[in-house]
Amino acid sequence: MNSTRVLTAEIPPSLAGRRLDQALSELFPDFSRNRLQSWIKNGAARVDGAVLSPKHRILGGERVVLHAEVEETTAVESQDIPLAILYEDDAVLIIDKPAGLVVHPAAGHRDGTLQNALLHHAPGLAGIPRCGIVHRLDKDTSGLLMAAKTLSVHKSLVEQLQTRTVHREYLALVQGAITAGGTVDEPIGRHRTDRKRFAVREEGKPAVTHYRIAERFPHHTLLRVKLETGRTHQIRVHMAHIHHPLVGDPVYGGRLKIPAGASEELITVIRNFKRQALHAEKLGIIHPATGEYTEWQSPLPADFSGLLAALREQA
Repeated sequence: MNSTRVLTAEIPPSLAGRRLDQALSELFPDFSRNRLQSWIKNGAARVDGAVLSPKHRILGGERVVLHAEVEETTAVESQDIPLAILYEDDAVLIIDKPAGLVVHPAAGHRDGTLQNALLHHAPGLAGIPRCGIVHRLDKDTSGLLMAAKTLSVHKSLVEQLQTRTVHREYLALVQGAITAGGTVDEPIGRHRTDRKRFAVREEGKPAVTHYRIAERFPHHTLLRVKLETGRTHQIRVHMAHIHHPLVGDPVYGGRLKIPAGASEELITVIRNFKRQALHAEKLGIIHPATGEYTEWQSPLPADFSGLLAALREQA
């Protein structure tokens, strides 16, 4: 459900000569430029009573009335689901998401999600798009997620993602022995025939993944992976593309591979690891309130650390 806030302002002389959308970005910093442009085009922003183009050059002194339609997340049910909150202040929430928890409600997962849990934890998030969640992790990927607690912070975090100043580092266990780090710079789009999957496609969106060696095993490699972009399934698709899919990946991993000479214990651990071996270990942002770079780190969950322990013992 949406609610409308009526906001008024007088354009100061200092903004004379600027485009209308640029001026409104200065006057109403809670909202993104794209959203303001849409409202201007739809007639929700009037200047001295007139509907103008976003490119209209203003004179200064005009009176703006903005009917800001804000999405409220009332369709999402508040649910008392335990949350591992690593950090919280008046601006941001940093959550350590367990594997198995879906981030947003969708077909097949109408409730029991991180968004339901956030709404219960902080009911005020109903006025923020998607309860403040600005990026996502796949259901079976564990680790760090951030959520904004105000519209202005939401805007800041989205802009940081767009300008690639958010630091995201993952631990990924892949099949095969990789000898050196590298970068995969390949566009990603939806699979041509399976719409639930993604693939490297020439007409896809730009996607850049950097990786370096964290630990070597005879038939596997533990990687530290940094994202420049945040495409759906990006690490999983890129690692499969270079023929080193993530261990346990049910979509991109191919058939289960048991290393030659593996002990019974290792075979059991690998067979029982039924999710992609991917953990969002580090998350760093320019804190919207302080302007300082702040970083958080999440320890490996028990199933992932147990898998590594079994590989080390075998090695």
